Amino acid sequence: MIFISDTISLEDHEVEISAIRSQGSGGQNVNKVSSAIHLRFDINASSLSDLQKQLLLESKDRRINKDGVLIIKAQSFRTQEQNRLDAFERLQQFIVAATHVNKPRTPTKPSRSARRRRTDQKTQRGRTKSLRRKVDI
Repeated sequence: MIFISDTISLEDHEVEISAIRSQGSGGQNVNKVSSAIHLRFDINASSLSDLQKQLLLESKDRRINKDGVLIIKAQSFRTQEQNRLDAFERLQQFIVAATHVNKPRTPTKPSRSARRRRTDQKTQRGRTKSLRRKVDI
């Protein structure tokens, strides 16, 4: 069981993990050891609710392919276990960020006294600036 948040959790079989060789420099270790992790998460086949699936698919993330599969490649660390934890953490962050719904904003107006204070400040500032003008003799 993979816990994403208090209300969201995934089954282990919903996430497919495979070890691959890392890219980039690193000497012989890169060529011998499969320390990078490919994490595949099929959004459509997951146990998430329809709303959560829709929010995930509508997010404009380049890691989601046209089939609705999220692919995360973790290769920052030297060990496979650290990369696996990094991939799960990034999956968790992605799902939490994509399924977060902001509460609707209630429009408000400034109070009458706040409007009056603002105009008073503007007139005071105008008087201060008018004192800087050239004096007519």
